Amino acid sequence: MVSDVENIFYGVLQAILSNLLSLILASIAVIAFAYYVRDSLKIGSVDQKWVLVTGCDSGFGNLLAQQLDQQGFNVIATCMTEKGSADLKHVTSPRLKTVILNVTDSASIKNAEEFVRTEVGEQGLWGLVNNAGRSTPIGPTEWMHLDDFKKVLDVNLIGLIEVTLQFLPLVKKAQGRVINVASILGRLSLTGGGYCLSKWGVESFSDSLRRDMHHFGVKVSIIEPGFFKTAVTNLDLIEKDLRRLWNQLPAEVKDSYGEGYLEEYLKAQSFSMNILCSSDIAKVTRCMVHALTARHPRTRYSAGWDAKLFWIPLSYLPSFISDFTVGALLPLPKDN
Repeated sequence: MVSDVENIFYGVLQAILSNLLSLILASIAVIAFAYYVRDSLKIGSVDQKWVLVTGCDSGFGNLLAQQLDQQGFNVIATCMTEKGSADLKHVTSPRLKTVILNVTDSASIKNAEEFVRTEVGEQGLWGLVNNAGRSTPIGPTEWMHLDDFKKVLDVNLIGLIEVTLQFLPLVKKAQGRVINVASILGRLSLTGGGYCLSKWGVESFSDSLRRDMHHFGVKVSIIEPGFFKTAVTNLDLIEKDLRRLWNQLPAEVKDSYGEGYLEEYLKAQSFSMNILCSSDIAKVTRCMVHALTARHPRTRYSAGWDAKLFWIPLSYLPSFISDFTVGALLPLPKDN
């Protein structure tokens, strides 16, 4: 009698667990499908929307401007040089407009805002893509002076903030989008200098801006690229600047690292960058396009296999693991 009751009990329990597992799997499938559908919904009338993209001389900004122009957006691309402006106009439609912009110059930002305001009129600005940036000086913290930090922070963070504040009224008018280009180095600091600091700052600024602008219908997205072959990761420029930093160090500091440290550092850096850097920068611009065209843009976009599968997961692990991993990529100083 007891055995029969036990068999009935275990049979009912097995049936419940089996049905529960099926329910869980079915729920996951429904949620995944609903997310896919929601993520795929697009806005309309792109030919009536204006988008401003900064840093369009080359790299992500240049390709994004071309892609948005091909899709029918009214694009205003900012460039640092007249040559960059002319080259971009040569490969795009007459609809695309360019304006010279130095994001570290308040007067230049104001002039660009006046130009954009005249162009967009009462429609406002649908998209502001803060893409302009620089990486150097970058390297060991002890090699830096305060001005080395300022050079990068003025472009990547302070410039981005000032551009955003200047154009925000136009974005509010259109209930549009702000897309800020950060980096996986805004999640995990790999080296010294202003670059990682600036990207952490972009992450924080974007989070606060997103919450503040939510009430006005403005959406804010963050792009977190991994390593890609652009001017920011140009090894010749980075190596030249590292040699400058090394040559200005006091003799006692150089001695603490060792005579051959710089060459070992450059060799390790070149090896890592050649492995990690992808030439397919369209992986990044696809994220930007989605943030501009989706009805429900994501808060964060990670671009590149290294960002998704290595750097961002590593950023969630205990510090001693990330410290060991990052430390293994570079040589040890002599006085270690």
